[in-house]
Amino acid sequence: MPSDESETRARLRVDAETTQILREAFHKIDAQYRTDHYGLYAYARAVMSKIVPLDHFYIGFFHGANRVRYPYGYDSGLSTDPESHSYGPHGQAAWLLKHRQTYRMQYDNGAALHAGVAAGDTSRVSADAVTTPLFRRGPGGEPVVFGMMSMQSYRPDTFDDNSVRAFEWLADLVARVLTKEAEDLAALRRLPAGGGDTPQLVTADHIVEFLSSRVADVRQRAQDALPLTDPDSLREALQRIVTGCRQLQADLVELTLNIDNGPEERFRSLTAAEQGVAVLLASDLPNDGIARELGVSLHTVKSHVRNILAKYRMSGRAAVAEDVRKHLAR
Repeated sequence: MPSDESETRARLRVDAETTQILREAFHKIDAQYRTDHYGLYAYARAVMSKIVPLDHFYIGFFHGANRVRYPYGYDSGLSTDPESHSYGPHGQAAWLLKHRQTYRMQYDNGAALHAGVAAGDTSRVSADAVTTPLFRRGPGGEPVVFGMMSMQSYRPDTFDDNSVRAFEWLADLVARVLTKEAEDLAALRRLPAGGGDTPQLVTADHIVEFLSSRVADVRQRAQDALPLTDPDSLREALQRIVTGCRQLQADLVELTLNIDNGPEERFRSLTAAEQGVAVLLASDLPNDGIARELGVSLHTVKSHVRNILAKYRMSGRAAVAEDVRKHLAR
């Protein structure tokens, strides 16, 4: 058991008003947003808005080798559409993965922030920003960065230490809600097959069923609004439709996070020369045909093929070729 002194040091150092806001947030999230991701993100943004004025807010999740998917965004009073972007070596995403700590604009005068893809109101430049990584436990219990949460302002020097500590605490709470659900699904996947309800990686059928069900819900809301004539009632009904569409967009972005990225990750583990051989391997060319196509020796091709098979760890050449075709068809 920790001593009173160590427990005190571990406590969050925020002011009394912020403490009250975060305590309320903890209980509301626990009661209302454990399974409502879109509502969770919107509420997290609203909580921070009580603590500090912010103009831009988003949640992003790393996916595949170099992509971030953004299911929720907010800018200057309006929700923004979900997006997906590849990230380069100098932006915020790469910075977070390298340093594994909160990014503040004053660390590099905004260099990492402005090196990435612009988000929100692209006609304006953020003058202050705080982006914190979201962690989950890896296979060995080690912390792994799986996403990020960011708040930004078009005014300089907006975010003080108090608001940054509160933001990190809130981001950790959001991450724990999300990872608890993921851990529950992982436990269910470990059960033997045959129950019929074990969640698997997303397939085209899953996406079709998901979209069909959710679009039907939105359509029903629209049908319920058709006979309304009172302006206030009609406005409320239309707002429910808009909210339903935004939730559908966000949920669809998160659904893609469960798509199998194995083919992409395995292909990107190859060297450039091995990738060239793998592409021709996927066309079912024999080694001598690959050598002629690339203008290299048969010995070189055989060496590359051995390396590819070793990296893929599959049963043979045909299995690797099929896996490469899956990647190329994405």
